[in-house]
Amino acid sequence: MAVSSGYRLRNTALPGEQFLLGVYHKSGAGAMPSAKALGAAICLPARPAKRRGATHFQSASHLRGGFTTARRGGVTPAPYRILPSRLPLCSSCLRGSAPNGPACISSGSRYNPADQEAPSDLDYRETIAYLHSLTDYEKTRIERYAPDTLDVTRVVRLLERLGNPHTRFRSLHIAGTKGKGSTAAMLESCLRAAGHVTGLYTSPHLHTFRERMMVAGKLISRDEVITLVTELQPLVETIPGLTTFEVTTAISFLYFARSGVEVAAIEVGLGGRLDATNVLAPEVSVITSLSLDHTYLLGTTLKEIAGEKAGIIKPGVPVITAPQRPEALEVLESACLEIGSPLTKVGVDWTYDAGPVDLDGQTFTATRVSGGPSDLDGEYRIPLLGRHQLENAVCAIAALDAATGPDLDVPPDAVSAGLRDVRWPGRMEVVSRQPLIVVDCAHNPYSAQQLRAGLEEWFPGRRWVLIFGASADKDVDGMLRALLPMSDYVIATRSEHPRATAPIEIADAVASAGGGAEVCVGMEQALRRGIEQMGPDHGLLVTGSIFLVAGAREELARQNGDSLPETDQETES
Repeated sequence: MAVSSGYRLRNTALPGEQFLLGVYHKSGAGAMPSAKALGAAICLPARPAKRRGATHFQSASHLRGGFTTARRGGVTPAPYRILPSRLPLCSSCLRGSAPNGPACISSGSRYNPADQEAPSDLDYRETIAYLHSLTDYEKTRIERYAPDTLDVTRVVRLLERLGNPHTRFRSLHIAGTKGKGSTAAMLESCLRAAGHVTGLYTSPHLHTFRERMMVAGKLISRDEVITLVTELQPLVETIPGLTTFEVTTAISFLYFARSGVEVAAIEVGLGGRLDATNVLAPEVSVITSLSLDHTYLLGTTLKEIAGEKAGIIKPGVPVITAPQRPEALEVLESACLEIGSPLTKVGVDWTYDAGPVDLDGQTFTATRVSGGPSDLDGEYRIPLLGRHQLENAVCAIAALDAATGPDLDVPPDAVSAGLRDVRWPGRMEVVSRQPLIVVDCAHNPYSAQQLRAGLEEWFPGRRWVLIFGASADKDVDGMLRALLPMSDYVIATRSEHPRATAPIEIADAVASAGGGAEVCVGMEQALRRGIEQMGPDHGLLVTGSIFLVAGAREELARQNGDSLPETDQETES
């Protein structure tokens, strides 16, 4: 079959499916694609699925990445409505000019959100929809990374009107390109094991918005989300330009303060300097591994990216950094020197020796080199796979060592227990052993390289069937260069996130790298085809974005009859 420049499509009926589009990679005229170079099979459902979470493809635009007409479960989600306000605010309140937060001049009383009653007709779905009706840079591209787009002063104003809840608990602030979520989870787990009332704020979430803010290891409840958003909505409307992330950050701080949190691990959302979380005065600042990501926003060099991450460094506050490349480390060292913040470098001031590994985790020994021995020197075990997690764990240990004092005691046994019990799904996670299925949220070339190194160490000699999808602003070519050498078969797909790259574009990238890819528009079919392609010595790897991993975990749970992770996708899509 001759294939000219461009694509040639053919329709072939398959049992249980409406049609199959065979897409062959670009070749010279008269060329016959080899089996290896065979491009893509695009599978569409035969009929609307009725189960929760099914996606219905209604037009060819879906093959190009457009999901504007798709509806999940065959139901058009109800549009959000503005949350009803029952607050008798005066003009001074609406302008935000009351000195200590909103107040009614006639009564002289300060606005207390806890006194307000949540509307009876407001439900969780509408609440999440309202949050996403604000400017949501997780779903739309940020065109300009500058104070007029990401304005921390907006968050300051909102928090002031709430009584500055972020000043009522201690915090540990974590920035970085990779590993900041894992490190935050480790810190929270250790602090909780030490008996402290803890908070954990991370983003984005895997399955539910509620994962973003946890107290004492438990997700915020739906009712609490409804109550807090309802209370903040009248204030949000008085501060133009507040984004979804900025409001969510304020909600988390208010929730932590009301819940009696003593200390919280707070993950930066994007960058550092302009991030909504950068209102904190933390006990310690942690900067995890830096690599090229969000380059169109943060800069195209490690030096520029390090400068943005260094924006969280505060005068006199201890800073812990993971091992960094020289150009990034130089920026961090200069920033710390300029404002008098002591810098601790993992790999120099704290070292570690890797120990045995298995499918349940790995052991290591951590030692403080600079300043003499530490009470936290010793052997530890973490249930997370990949040697890069050792760097994250030692960052957490060094941060706890720096933050420990009379009012924040974290003894060695608590650190050991916290690291042993930490849970952070979707990071080189073995979700099935028979067949072997691994999911990982790697979303840039460096993290893909770390993933490959981890898989080669934990599963030596094993080849992989790769299910791959990525967000539209990611370096797909760079990730594929890391992953294709260990992959015998590639399935290009996409998550249901609006910024997902079209599967055909993924297949094009695979072709440009000299391989071939089958395209499955939907995780159910991608997993089925992936498992069908596995030989006895294969593993199945799902990676490329956190949103893709979320879909895989949910679909596998459904297929296995397990309890599905709670998801908000029906309200977020």
